[in-house]
Amino acid sequence: MPRLPAASDDERALVAVTATVRADDGVARVRLTDAYVRALERAGLIPIVLPPFTGSESEVAAAVGRVLDAVDGLVLTGGEDVEPARYGAAPSQHLGRTNPARDQTEIAAVFAARQRLLPTLAICRGIQVLNVALGGTLIQDITSERPAALIHDPDAARDTRTHPIQLVANSRAARALGATTLLVNSVHHQAIDRAAEGLVITATAPDGTIEGVETREDDAWWILGVQWHPEEFVRHGGAPDHGLFAALAKAIQRAGVATP
Repeated sequence: MPRLPAASDDERALVAVTATVRADDGVARVRLTDAYVRALERAGLIPIVLPPFTGSESEVAAAVGRVLDAVDGLVLTGGEDVEPARYGAAPSQHLGRTNPARDQTEIAAVFAARQRLLPTLAICRGIQVLNVALGGTLIQDITSERPAALIHDPDAARDTRTHPIQLVANSRAARALGATTLLVNSVHHQAIDRAAEGLVITATAPDGTIEGVETREDDAWWILGVQWHPEEFVRHGGAPDHGLFAALAKAIQRAGVATP
């Protein structure tokens, strides 16, 4: 697998981490929550920011491919809603902010990661855009479309555990977390509706909301997707969520890249 030239004896794996663009004092800036960086560093990985690219579909795909040629894994992060047109739906009146350039970039990243068999960790929006890229659909707004559902976007600190999930025993996620039940934080109003072919549902909330997906054990492409935000527990020393990032590092190591 192609790698960036080594500047030292540091053999830690490089991981592309998706970002967004937000206005800050009237200036558009590429933005990524610092917790992702720290969580990946904690797992012995080096994050490389993958910003939203602009241009034609082929130009964006080429740019993304160049980046993914130089890394060993991919993390799809949280953020804006995915454009409903991407999964053949009309926009709901409850649709939040979208970012077409980010959608295009991240969908290209999913295809590029699949082609290169790069281990992929998908978080919150990440699990949603992964599902859409592979042919699945989304619930655009849980509260309006599933009135009996739990509150999945409460007014709480981002590291507050607000509802339980149930994990399939011996699933990749359950092994990474060391548990089949877990209280998770929740900062989302969209979720997977129909899971894409090839993705196995491995975690659900009590209301049936899909909280985790992954590829089958015999699939050559390692994927682990979660709907909550495990990176927000990076400063919680004993948090089981660290295991998700460690699982990514181990998957990369098994793919032939040395990590500490």
